[in-house]
This record gives sequence, C-alpha cells and structure tokens, in this order.
Amino acid sequence: MSRPFTFPFVVITVIMVAAVSADGAAADTQPSPPLHIGTRRELFVDRFLVDRLDGTRLHLHEPRDEGAVLRFDRPWEGPHAGYTTVLKDGNRWLMYYRGISKLTADGSEHERTCVAESADGIRWTRPELGLFAFQGSKANNIILADAAPVTHNFCPMLDGRPGIPVAERFKAVGGTGDKLFAYASSDGLRWRRLQDEPILTRKHVPFKHTHLFDSQNLTFWSEHEGCYVCYFRVWDGLRRIARSTSKDFRAWSPAVLMEQRHDDGSGPRPAPTEHLYTNQTAPYFRAPHIYIATPARFFEGRQVLTESQARALNVNPAYFKDTSDAVFMTSRGGTVYDRTFLEGFLKPGIGPQNWVSRTNYPALNIVQTSPSAMSFYVNHDYAQPTAHLRRYSLRLDGFASVRAGFKGGEFVTKPFVFSGRKLSINFATSAAGSLRFELQKADGRPWHGFALDACQEQIGNEIARLVTWKSNADLGTIAGQVVRLRCALRDADLFAIRFED
Repeated sequence: MSRPFTFPFVVITVIMVAAVSADGAAADTQPSPPLHIGTRRELFVDRFLVDRLDGTRLHLHEPRDEGAVLRFDRPWEGPHAGYTTVLKDGNRWLMYYRGISKLTADGSEHERTCVAESADGIRWTRPELGLFAFQGSKANNIILADAAPVTHNFCPMLDGRPGIPVAERFKAVGGTGDKLFAYASSDGLRWRRLQDEPILTRKHVPFKHTHLFDSQNLTFWSEHEGCYVCYFRVWDGLRRIARSTSKDFRAWSPAVLMEQRHDDGSGPRPAPTEHLYTNQTAPYFRAPHIYIATPARFFEGRQVLTESQARALNVNPAYFKDTSDAVFMTSRGGTVYDRTFLEGFLKPGIGPQNWVSRTNYPALNIVQTSPSAMSFYVNHDYAQPTAHLRRYSLRLDGFASVRAGFKGGEFVTKPFVFSGRKLSINFATSAAGSLRFELQKADGRPWHGFALDACQEQIGNEIARLVTWKSNADLGTIAGQVVRLRCALRDADLFAIRFED
C-alpha cells in the first residue's frame, strides 16, 4: 500500500496491476511486464500509463475558436471545397484543399486541388502559381487539375523516412471508386504520378465492402512502426476506417478494419457504432509514437434545420438533412483506435449554419502556431455561399489531462521504466491548486528521496517545468529500474510528462 500524503483531503491508495497487450487491451489476469517509455513525452489522452484514478478523471479539453482563416469564395473553389490538409515545411505552412466549380458525381473533371500558404499558420494567402488554367486564366492557386478522380480527395504528406530522395520529399494519394493513386513532388506544388498503377485497389480489401476511398484517405511515414501507413475509407452500410502498410510506398499490405475501443476504467470494450466520415489520423509532432485522430462523425438523417432555415442560408438542398461534428481518438500503432472520450471533441456552434451536412469537418494535421499553442483547422458552412475554413487552438499537449477538482485526488501509473535524470511536466493549476509527485517502486513503496511529502509543490501554468524534491536527489540513480509515478492534484490539470536527460 502507498502511504497517505498530507493534502487536506483523504485518499486511499490501492495498487493494482492489469495485464495489457501490445494494443492496449486487457490480455489476461497475469501481471504484465513494465512499460518502457525512455525519454518519450507521454500525454494523458488514454489509459496507457494510468493504473488508477482516485478523485481524479481523464478530461477532454475544448478547442478554442480563433476565427476564419480562408473563405472559399473563388470561382474554382466553391461551397463544397474541403478535404483539407495542412503541412509545415521548414518556415512555411501549406494548406491543400479541394475546389469544385460544378457539383456532379464524385471524381469529376470539375474538381481540382488548390493550395494556400502561410508564414505562421495563422494568416493565409493564395499564391498565384500559374500552373493550371481556369476559365482561360492561370492567375490562381491550383496545383492539380484535369486528373480526375485523383483530385476528388488529393491528400499530401511530407515524407519523414530517412534517406528519401528529394524528388519524393512530398507524397500524396488520391482517388475514389476502387483505385487509390500515388503522387510525388519535390516542392509540394508541382506533382507527378509516382507510378501508373494504383497503389491500393479492391483486391487489397479482403473483407465485405461496397464503397472504397470515397473520402479523405491519408498516408504518413511512421517512425514508431518503421513503415508507411495508409488510413482510408470503406463503406458497407457503415462508414468505417481501414488501414494498410508499406515499406516503400509502392507495395501495400492487405487492409484491415480498424477497431474502436473504449475504456472507462473497467476494461476495454467496443466503442459505440457511428459513421466516421473522415479519419484525420497523424503522429502527434511532440510525441510521434501517439497518433492523434480527429475524424468527422456523421449522423445520416439527423435533421436539425427546417426547410425555411435552409432556404434562408441558401444551403444546397441535398446538404441540410444530416448533422456532423468531430470526435477524438488515439492509436499507438496497429489496428485499434482508443476512444477514451465518447463525447464530441468539436461540437457544432451557435446558429443553423453549423448544423448542416458535412460541416465541422477537421482538416488533417495539427501544427504548432506559438511557443505554447497548437492549431488545427475546420471546414464551416459547408454547401453554403459562406463556406470557409476556421482555425482552432489548444495549448501544446492540451488535448486531454488528468484533472482534479477543488477537493483534490490522485492517480498512480502502471509500472514503467524510464531514461534520463529529470522529470518535466506540462500542467496548470488555479491559484489555490497544486501538484506533487512521488516515485514508487513496483510494490507501491516510495523510492528514497522521492516521496510525496519531499516533493516541492508545483503551482502555476507551464508547458515545461522540472519537478524537484527537497533531497535534490538525482533521478538518474533509479533510471532503468521499474517505477510507478504517483501524483496528488488539487484544482489542477496534468497534460503530459517527460523524463529528460
């Protein structure tokens, strides 16, 4: 048993060890080996590290609306512009999106890929590239046209694989129907097809399906898994996500359906069945072993607007009888998404314009836009003359936290092994709140010098603060050994931890 601490509330510590398989699911009743986290940053977006919570909970934070950044008001863009991807390449940001000048069948010649640029991720402009003509003029920001059906959902990536040729520094996938094609570029603006044959087809999908690829499909190089990963849409009555992998971006494995699991502390179980229209999955840039997903959740036939409201908005009559928002999921590789939080992550805003079909769809990728904040982008007012993209922000690592209220509480991690000599935390307290930490042995006894009552009280709001103990003991003396971390919180949030050299 852990010994009690001296906060002005009582917490009883119960140490339990639950077996966890490689994908985070309970495997059996035998103790599992300790987690090896090294010097990785760990976010509290799931129960990967959490053994127990007493008077605390995992809390999903609400993004802050920072306003419109791009209005789709050019004739080659239109009210059905979307499937947006944001990349940061050195000192420039690139935003790719689909423009549609005439709404017909998916994958038509009326679809094209456009780009916007930014120096800070906040203010965006359209470069006049002169690459493709629209209505007789090349004074536009079109980077790909006359390439149907690829331009229905063209989705670029920056290839982080070591040793990648300059000519393939950017890669992209696009296509709908039953073929997904690959493209490459050296600058992200001028593209060529990587090979004539599609990289994924119906033959790669060995399970029941009706539609393939009719959404935003994406790829990235996974440093964590040592391969390329493709997440794409399948649809057989339910819009779902499938996954394939590749070592060279050309030959891909048979696809598998992604599972969704929810764990409220009593063990993982299947998450509720819902339509996920997009998947928007990518490695988190500060902890690339964690994939963050912000898929659009679609409720077909769940109508909110009246006919008169729809006419007042001038919304396309085919696009106001459904609703959509976005949810938050994570993965640590493999075939499972973790749905720790079942509630909406990005909820529709005030006003009927926010309650039409296929609005509130997040763009792919989250980027850092200040020393303490990150941003992502969301399609708004879909199928309306006012269609545009908005920016939303969160603090760095601030998707979710371990939270305690005024009465306080604590949590204890599963056994793990770390590297490094210092513990850095991303946290926030009220003026009355605080956090304290204890490093325990696997059996719950504190390591000498690292007991809770020896920890310097942590008060404030910082992205990175080093935790200290009164003994000034060096964490390097227990690095490489099995430990648990106990944290006592009061009116506070703990977003992330990292052991550092």
